[in-house]
Amino acid sequence: MSESRILYLSPMLLILLSLLMASFLDTTAAQIGVCYGMSGDPRPSPSDVVALYKRRNIQRMRLYAPDADALNALRNSDIELILDVPKTDLERVASSQAEADAWVQNNVKNYDGVRFRYITVGNEVKPSESAGSILFQAMQNIDNAVSGAGLAIKVSTAIDMGATTDTYPPSHGRFTDEYKNFLQPVIDFLVSKQSPLLLNNYPYFSYKDNMNSIPLEYALFKPTPVVNDDPYSYTNLFDANLDAVYAALEKSGGGSLEIVVSESGWPTEGGAGTSVENAMTYVNNLIQHVKGGTPRKREKPIETYIFAMFDENQKGPPELEKFWGMFLPSQQPKYDVNFS
Repeated sequence: MSESRILYLSPMLLILLSLLMASFLDTTAAQIGVCYGMSGDPRPSPSDVVALYKRRNIQRMRLYAPDADALNALRNSDIELILDVPKTDLERVASSQAEADAWVQNNVKNYDGVRFRYITVGNEVKPSESAGSILFQAMQNIDNAVSGAGLAIKVSTAIDMGATTDTYPPSHGRFTDEYKNFLQPVIDFLVSKQSPLLLNNYPYFSYKDNMNSIPLEYALFKPTPVVNDDPYSYTNLFDANLDAVYAALEKSGGGSLEIVVSESGWPTEGGAGTSVENAMTYVNNLIQHVKGGTPRKREKPIETYIFAMFDENQKGPPELEKFWGMFLPSQQPKYDVNFS
């Protein structure tokens, strides 16, 4: 190839490289969302909250129930949304396809300009509660309603670490006997739809309940002795928890599934190990950490939603349920967070 030809191509290559780099940076930044709970008083208006998300470059949100003001504020905001079907609606949408169709029409289809990413049917539904017996039917009905409305939105549900046992070392992780039968049709459904499983992953609770055996540094992504689980090595509790659930999925025919971390955070007060300093350390380290994968799933970043945007003083007991927010009702940060 002639020298002049090489010189001619160079600007084009530079443009392509810059576009690829911009895409990469956008992808890594977009791994982080923030959960928007509304159990606080006072609290800012939904339009102010959406504006705050945009100012802080938070590109994804989780909303725990349909809220007309919040959904309207999200129109044309370019913020991607996880919308929950709350437990209080599960019986209704499971009872008939028509009810599920109406739920999707009223809370999703009617909101043009909102970028719905997932619909989460139930949050931490337990096999022992009444919603447990109807969860799978509710998921099927909502998925049928989404398809019938001509929408391409993945339908899933959110579990917590309480669904698993034998999580140390992570490769031994499995679903408890109670959850195994409960979750099997859900896992099969998610595999058939190529939809992710949502997991609320809180190293804080694992640490709080095992303070004699789990170092605080291991929970906060700080330097700590490596935990070996041949062929994998773990330097933090977040990855260990997540890979324990991946191991459980593999044992239940769900090895192809991706896990989206639908909640993770650290409280600033109200219990052992809580402080503004620890919360700031955990959240900032989490944001950087999820740009890469886990030891078991290194191939892609971890889509993660921080809990939560604001404190929610109408929650609890326990008292620490009130203090997970990164921002005050005035929208001033409780501590510094770098979302990039």
